[in-house]
Formats: sequence, structure tokens, C-alpha cells
Amino acid sequence: MPHDHCAGLVESRRALATGEVSSRALVEAALGRIEATQGTLNAFRIVRAEAALAEADAADRELAAGARLPLLGVPVAVKDDMDVAGEPTAFGCRGAFPPVAEDGEAVRRLRAAGAVIVGKTNTCELGQWPFTEGEAFGDTRNPWHTGHTPGGSSGGSAAAVAAGLVPAALGSDGAGSVRIPASWTGLIGIKPQRGRISTWPRGESFHGITVNGTLARTVADAALLLDAASGNHDRDPHRPPALTVADAVGRDPGRLRVALSLKPPFTAVPARLHPEIRARVVELAEQLAALGHDVEEADPPYGQIGLTFVPRATAGIADWVREAPDPALLDPRTREAARLGRLLGGAPLRAARRAEAVLHRRIGGFFGRYDLILAPTTAAPPPRIGALYRLRRGLATDRAMIAACPYAWPWNVLGWPGVNVPAGFVGDGLPVGAQLLGPAHSEPLLVSVAAQVEAELRWHERWPPEPAPEPRAA
Repeated sequence: MPHDHCAGLVESRRALATGEVSSRALVEAALGRIEATQGTLNAFRIVRAEAALAEADAADRELAAGARLPLLGVPVAVKDDMDVAGEPTAFGCRGAFPPVAEDGEAVRRLRAAGAVIVGKTNTCELGQWPFTEGEAFGDTRNPWHTGHTPGGSSGGSAAAVAAGLVPAALGSDGAGSVRIPASWTGLIGIKPQRGRISTWPRGESFHGITVNGTLARTVADAALLLDAASGNHDRDPHRPPALTVADAVGRDPGRLRVALSLKPPFTAVPARLHPEIRARVVELAEQLAALGHDVEEADPPYGQIGLTFVPRATAGIADWVREAPDPALLDPRTREAARLGRLLGGAPLRAARRAEAVLHRRIGGFFGRYDLILAPTTAAPPPRIGALYRLRRGLATDRAMIAACPYAWPWNVLGWPGVNVPAGFVGDGLPVGAQLLGPAHSEPLLVSVAAQVEAELRWHERWPPEPAPEPRAA
């Protein structure tokens, strides 16, 4: 496949507004790239070729008439857990899911901003795991090294953006599901404040731990998509005060106090930080210090935060399983998690929800001393395809998953923003990332720092090799 990457969101918007390119040309090119890579990367569950071209033609007519919207005519993708009118929302599951009648709020807002939704990207079953493999759709592969996973659960969105199939995509993050695949594919992944991007028609996805977020190659693109998708449905329970994140790109954040936190938060399973990832994250800390920030090692007082996560996560899986057309087709691990969720869905779930306020106060106090935290996004580089999926048993999968990804989920319990930034490569060219974590409503601060580092390191100028290495036999 020849080098043929899409321009970013900001650049595409500029080229469309000046008439250098048509929406139809951009969408046709995106569809061509998707088709050319579907056999190898398998990033998409649904490709809306006919509908997307019709939407592109409509955008071109609007552009010709002088209309200007934030994303008018730009192709983007969304994850398979989001409602797109006329398409099923299977969320990585097998079964005959009916088409939904209307767009979810995030998709509705993207369309209102003029975006063309080219398709829905692959995700593991109900977004539970940091890999994107399953009986429903096969294996989604990492463009940097196709023998490895792009991560999960927003792995299809990450693969699509990293390979340059689309300029940006929405994902969702319930335990790191935007930040983990962003780290393993060399992308910016923004997990915003809870409620910033609506999860409607589910007012609370997974009892408040899951939020929608953005994946892009640059901070500016990720922030632009975040602003376009942000906002609330009238009946959303979480409605943070509105803010514009894209304005923070290029803004000097001032001299900040940064806590470098390398210790994994409380986990019931031992997790060890891979030495090469540790080295990359420490290099990033040194870069922040060179930019004038005060960096010191310090860990937030997480305490027993893990105990508040499991009831919310498993009760959320039980909610989705109840809606599956044929639960017998689901992965045994999913059914096992749903059984646990039904057990924990009463008093334990209520206790977990109550504990959040205590955690906000305790970890919020840490932000009296520090402005933000720099932490690894994962403890391990991207595993080989099948390494976690083939474990089959729930406990074995959980242990492997926690060992690889112990760093991201506490911010889902807190509901606060986090941004993955690329931290370089380990092994034979596998991307890894670091996360900037802040207190409530700190997206502009995190984005300004991410953009400041990006201007120095220029990670977006590197592309996956082409053709990607063929998967070796396991």
C-alpha cells in the first residue's frame, strides 16, 4: 500500500474552507484507505460508504454556499458503542442487534458540527479489555506492528487514526479505553471530565466510570474534536460547566508543579513497570523540567480506590448484557462479569458511589501541592495478538490485564480528565505513552502542557512503517 495518509482535522478543515479540496474527495480517500487496510488492520466494524458519500456531497453544497462549521465535510469515525442512526450498536458483541432509530448525543453534536461519520470502529466485547479481538469481528491489529494489539477497548479507533485512515475518531474510556490504545499506537488520547461529551442515551455509562473521548495524531486535532463533540443532552445527570479546549493549544501554561508518579495504584494483583517504559516516562519528565516546570516524584494517596471500581464496572456489564439479543453468544468471561455485577449491583454499588466524594477530597488535596501528575499510561508494551484474548478464563484475563494496565482506571473512578501523550518506542518499535492527569475540569491545562511537549518532540511527524510487518505465527 503506498504512503497515503489523511491530513489532520485542523488541516482538513482549512483545505475545505479555502476550496483546495472537496469533502467528497476527502471521504472517498478515507473509504479507499479503510478498504485497503481492512484485511490487515481490521479497524472498522461498519463502514457507511454510501451514506458518507451522500453526506460529503451535502457538505460540499453547504461549503459552496458559504457555510462554515467546525468540522464541515471532514471525515471522522466513532466507536461501536455509540449510536449512529440506522446502524446497530453491537459494542463488540455477536448477535442480531437491531439498527438504532437516532444518533446518540455525541454523534448528533459531531453531525451538527458538520462532520461526516465514515463508520464505526471495532471494540472488544462491551469494552472490557485492553485488546480489540473477538468472535464478532476478528482481530484488530496495531499499524506499528501488526503482530501486536493496538490496545482496547477503543482499539479500532486508535488503529484507524494511527494508520491515517481518518484524521481523528471518538472512543470511550471506562478504565483507560481511550488512553491505553492511544499509548500503544502513538496518539493523543483525551479522556475528558465526566459529562463533557455526553454518553446519552445512557446518562451514566457503566455507573459513571465511562466517558467518551477523542483520539488524534496531534493535540490540536484531539482538542478540536473534543470541542465539537462536547455538550449535554437535557437529561444528562453530569453537566460540567462548558469550556473550550482548543484555545489552550499554544497557550503558555506557566511554570507548573508536576508530580512524577511511577508507582501503580492499589491493585489486588502485582503489577511491575516495564523498565523501558519507565525510562521513556522519566525522559518525558526531564523534558517537562527542561521546559521550566518543577518536577518531583510523588504518588497521589490512592488508598483502596480499587474497591470502588469493580462494582461499577461489573454492574455496568450486567446492564449491557441484559440488552443483548442473544446472551448465549457472549464470551464466557462477559457472562461471568455480568453475574458478579448482578451480585454487586445493590448495596456494594451504592457504597462504591458514595466513596467517590471521599476520594475527591483526599486526592483533590494532592492537587493543592501539585498542578498535574505525569504517570505511565501502561506498565507493559502492546501484547501480541491473542496473548490476552486466548486466556479465555476471567481470572487469568483480569490478572494479565491488571499487570499490563494498572495506571489508567483510577481517573475513571474520579471522573477527572487525563491525556495520553506519546512517550516513544520500546523493544522493536512498539509505541508506549504517558498520561498527564489533572483535577476536575482541567482539560485546558492538560492540553496546553501536552501541546507544549508536542512542539518540542514532534511525535506526530512519525508514521507507522509501510507495509506494516506481517503477523508472525504465534
